This record gives sequence, C-alpha cells and structure tokens, in this order.
Amino acid sequence: MPKLNDITTIEATLEVITGLRIGAGDSEMHIGGVDNTVIKHPLTGSPYIPGSSLKGKMRSLLEWRSGAVKEAPLGAKDFEVAVDAQKPEIKHILQLFGIGGGDAKDAEALVKELGPTRLAFWDCPLEEVWEKEVRDNNQLLVEVKSENIINRISGTAAHPRNTERVPAGAKFVFRLSLKQLDGDDLLETVLQGLKLIEHDSLGGSGSRGYGKVKFTGLKINGKDKAEQFQKVEAFPYNTQVA
Repeated sequence: MPKLNDITTIEATLEVITGLRIGAGDSEMHIGGVDNTVIKHPLTGSPYIPGSSLKGKMRSLLEWRSGAVKEAPLGAKDFEVAVDAQKPEIKHILQLFGIGGGDAKDAEALVKELGPTRLAFWDCPLEEVWEKEVRDNNQLLVEVKSENIINRISGTAAHPRNTERVPAGAKFVFRLSLKQLDGDDLLETVLQGLKLIEHDSLGGSGSRGYGKVKFTGLKINGKDKAEQFQKVEAFPYNTQVA
C-alpha cells in the first residue's frame, strides 16, 4: 500500500457572482410564499454551501472533460478501460474522488493501485465579516426572485413561482484537503476542477444565469497562491487555436 506523506489544505473565499440556489429539498407548496428555499443552517438560519454540492459538481465536470462521463460516476470498470487506453486523467479522477471496488475483477489489487480517496470537502459557511455587515445593516442573507413561464404565442406570463437565492456578492469560506501519497501528482487536477466550476456554475438553474462563482485569495497550506491559481488552465489538453 502507498504511504501517506502529507495532507494539503486548499482555502479560498468563494464569491457569488450571480444569485446562487442550492435547494433545501422542500416537499410542500407555500401558497403566497417561497416555493423553492435554499439550504440553511438549522440553528442560525444562515445559508451555506454543502461540501457534497462542490464535490459532485467538480467530479461531474472533470468526468465530462475526460470524455468518459456517463449516467453513474466512473468506477472500477472504467479504470480498467482507462489503463488499457492509457488515459491517466481517468485514474486521477478515481484517485481524487474514490471508487467502488464491487465490480472490479480484483478489488484488492484495485485498492492497492488507487489507494484511498484523496479529496475531502468541507461545508462552506458564510464569511463572518460579510454576514455581520449584512445583519448590521438590517439586510437579508437571501433574496426572492419571481419567475414565470411565457406563452410563446400569446406572450402572456403563467405559472408564477418564487425562488429563493443567495444574492450576488455573498462570500463563503471554502476549504478542502488533499491527501498526498507516494507517487501522487494530483494538485493541478484539483485546481483545474475549481477553474471548471468558475467557468460553469454551482447549484441549480445554471443555464438561466444562476450560480456563477469565483475563488479568490486562494491559499495552499496557508501560503498565498492566488497568482498561481489565476494561471491554471481548465482545458490544458485543448490544442485547438481560436
């Protein structure tokens, strides 16, 4: 088994550029109220970003970039195909996010080859300074956006609904940890995954302009790496010239 040599911590401020909606899973209709609320801390009522949302989005985008994406997350069989096809990117994804060994021909050998899941995502609370400023000014931590469906023929609006979002300008504390094992070279892939999220969106309704975010003030093990992060290319394998 490979040896654990270090645990790298990546921290940043996750800034909301356009209204962000990560749903709370409401199962009731709210007549005259908000139909779709955002997830909030049960004690403070403050919105937060679940680590699972960030993990799922990053993994999905990296899988799309690899060209091997499918309905379910990549697994043991995909790793076996990747080895035969010499596609290291797929191996990196499985090392970072983990794998179920149940469908592997040799689960024990697979575990030895990939090692443990490298990434651990934290839930992202609101940045204390930003939240305090909003509360001190008697402002709200969320906004309600009214939406409807437009009839293409008559041009009239129908089916109105009220959607709750975290407003543009909100700031969250982002943090994840990356296990470093013998032979690992995975940090660049992680940074590329963050860039992919910036290029795409987080949460629901991204195609309607929701959930555009950026990572600022990025630090690696407490050291300022914001300039290094700015130079990271989300698609380093794209050789097409515009």
